[in-house]
Amino acid sequence: MGEQLTDTRLFSTLFEQYKEPFILFANSYIRDWTVAEDIYVEAMMQYWEKRHELPSDTNIPAYILTSIKNRSLNHLRHLNVRTEAEEHLFNHNARELNFRISSLESCDPSELFTIEMREIIRKTLDELPEQTRAIFYKSRFENKTNREIAEELDINVKTVEYHIAKSLKLFRSRLKDYLPLLVFLFKDSM
Repeated sequence: MGEQLTDTRLFSTLFEQYKEPFILFANSYIRDWTVAEDIYVEAMMQYWEKRHELPSDTNIPAYILTSIKNRSLNHLRHLNVRTEAEEHLFNHNARELNFRISSLESCDPSELFTIEMREIIRKTLDELPEQTRAIFYKSRFENKTNREIAEELDINVKTVEYHIAKSLKLFRSRLKDYLPLLVFLFKDSM
């Protein structure tokens, strides 16, 4: 019982001694305090469970910090994979929207759209903020890629994607009454 109490005190002392600097280290890369704390606790638990298997000359802080580094790298790699998957999904949805927009653009408005619908489109374009309208116009009417637009306007690609998504959402909302008609007209060609 006394040995277990000593082990508990030793662990508590060790835990508190390295807690702040090691969590700060992890957080400087992870940028999520809760995750950094979890990584620290996991690294400490791993050390504590393996402490009797380690050589007697093991540099304990270096061992724990190496474990924190590896766990942080694994966490960041996981985030990277998730971000890439989300970007792939976003790009897929963007391509689908681009296809639907270009299909809509390729139609002859004088035959397909009513005066009222053309007026809604014109008003919607006029209501878009200047930067959003410019980005949407370059994307849909000049057929420029998001990267080309970003470089031309000296902004981030994500900013371009945001403005295009914002435009499409507004168009979808304003033209919602016409979308069933478009689906009906194009159903045989799909």
